[in-house]
Amino acid sequence: MMKLVWQILAVVAVGAVGGQGATAVRDNPWLSLLLGGVTAVLSVVVYRWAVGRTERRPVTELAREGARGSLLRGLVIGVTMFGCVIANLYVYGAYEVHGFGSLTGAVGLVGFMTGAAVTEELMFRGLLFRLVERGLGTYIALVLSGAVFGAAHLLNKDATLLGAAAIAIEAGGMLAAAYAATRSLWLPIGLHFGWNFAESGIFGTEVSGNGDTHGLMDASTSGAELITGGEFGPEASVYSVLFGALLTIAFLWLARRRGHIVPRQRDERVNALATLAR
Repeated sequence: MMKLVWQILAVVAVGAVGGQGATAVRDNPWLSLLLGGVTAVLSVVVYRWAVGRTERRPVTELAREGARGSLLRGLVIGVTMFGCVIANLYVYGAYEVHGFGSLTGAVGLVGFMTGAAVTEELMFRGLLFRLVERGLGTYIALVLSGAVFGAAHLLNKDATLLGAAAIAIEAGGMLAAAYAATRSLWLPIGLHFGWNFAESGIFGTEVSGNGDTHGLMDASTSGAELITGGEFGPEASVYSVLFGALLTIAFLWLARRRGHIVPRQRDERVNALATLAR
């Protein structure tokens, strides 16, 4: 138990300090880019040190081999997925582009979203999902970690219960399934960053109830909250939930095919009784 506490404290401490710093310099794109990158690197270093020291094993989920390719694949999946959401909103008449946004704003969002993607994946998939999965199995760990991830977004500025539930399904489930399929944190990190940056840095929409963003496009959404996500942003849109759920199913199928699904560990006494019953 103490090992788990030390792991969580170490990673959360870096993420919290980086998050506060990123918020403080958010209006300065170059400082935001620098701080986001430093936060991401320090988080990975601290995670490797804490997990390697407490669990006494190679930290294979952050192996350097194949990291670049996994990050790139995740980035492409994330951007494509959110592009599909925006395309559906546009066809529905719920998304409108008013003109060019801000290049420097997009630069700042690269840093902010990099720090957020790395720290959140290390905490929620690298620690919470991975450790819960050991005892309760892949499926229960996916549901529980997704619920916690969604609930954590209730702390955001314009958070709603609908938005938190959507995040739990489309992101909490999808990102945990991506980790289960690859047993690497690099793919979910890339996917998380790609999704968030496309949402804010490219298409200029709100992210998880955090208020307006200033990306490459000056755009807005309008219409029914179920379609647009309302003040929470398109992450609460029914389209986001749909595409996230489809990707979750695809990743879980891949995880099962690769033999990566972890069964629930039953108590030895229960196993003994089951044996006698047979």
